[in-house]
Amino acid sequence: MQLALPELDSPLHGKVKGERSVMAFPFFALSKGRRMTPVTYQDDCVTIEVRPSQTGVATIYDKEILLYIASLLVAQMKRCETPSQDYAFTAHDFLRVIGGNRSARSYDRIQGALERLQGTQIKTNIEAGGEGEDGYFSWLSEARLSYSKDANGKKRLTAVKVRLCDWLYRALIKDQKILTYDLAYFSLSPIERRLYEIARVHCGQQRCWHVGLEKLQLKVGSEDRAAKFKAALREVAERQSIPEYDVAIIEVPDCDGARMIQAEGFNPKITKRTPQVLFTPKGRPGRGPARIEVLEPEAATPMRARPADLHVTGEALTRAGAMFPGYDKYFVLEEWKRWAEGKEAPRKPDAAFLAFFTTYAKNNPINA
Repeated sequence: MQLALPELDSPLHGKVKGERSVMAFPFFALSKGRRMTPVTYQDDCVTIEVRPSQTGVATIYDKEILLYIASLLVAQMKRCETPSQDYAFTAHDFLRVIGGNRSARSYDRIQGALERLQGTQIKTNIEAGGEGEDGYFSWLSEARLSYSKDANGKKRLTAVKVRLCDWLYRALIKDQKILTYDLAYFSLSPIERRLYEIARVHCGQQRCWHVGLEKLQLKVGSEDRAAKFKAALREVAERQSIPEYDVAIIEVPDCDGARMIQAEGFNPKITKRTPQVLFTPKGRPGRGPARIEVLEPEAATPMRARPADLHVTGEALTRAGAMFPGYDKYFVLEEWKRWAEGKEAPRKPDAAFLAFFTTYAKNNPINA
């Protein structure tokens, strides 16, 4: 049955938007091929497990449909409308936004993407809209295609109708941690897409952001050998192909990139075996949020913090969510751990984290 034109939510007139948690973590397979092994991610505070359907795990290209739907939803909120979980749009408009051609193959790709988005099962401890879920969910709880037939009986796709999952819907309308995408994103390779999303989440308008190579590979979700991933990253850094951000691999402690990291209050061990990856906004030397400064104790040989020394309880995270609504507590927790690493181990990690959060919120107001 063909959807009537008044029922359609397309065309999209606003910018492409994405939900911050879905940008920050590896929820999607990076290959166009069928991935039948689960995607897993775990750090000190976030766990993710993504199980494939019979057609494989949803890919980074399938994610384009979620970005399109999220953009329609945000456009509705900006018009002061109450967003629904159900959306109907034309394949023509979706392909216009992502820059795809309108060939029969593209329409087949949409059908395959919908099947993987509906069939892929996700389990995570990331809360959405103040609620957590212990079970599995799919990105789309419903997906249908409407078509007409030409004189030769060939199907012609006229509309796509989907229902967004509760978890992502809550994240978008309640948490509203939403970021704008550069349209050049849709022309990037899988690894470039993930690097852009990670830079967009963590660097933003700041002067710079850095992360260890091994941790970055986990965030990207790459299954390549470390050497192959580093080579791919080096190629990206040489071409500077990421929109909005420059990328550099920092392997020696006496260079401009290392000094930039140190100027932000960090002093990681930088060697060829333990390089740091530095992201900086293109053409923006400017000033980011004020740096958090804490006086160092005068002890000659303080006990340096280890990962076990920086464990924050669930009660502290719940309290942080209540104290600072609208902020991504998992993101701030990760920033605190990066800042605290190598400094004196805190006696009370919960209190130290909340104190850091207080200063972070003061220096990074949501409505700034």
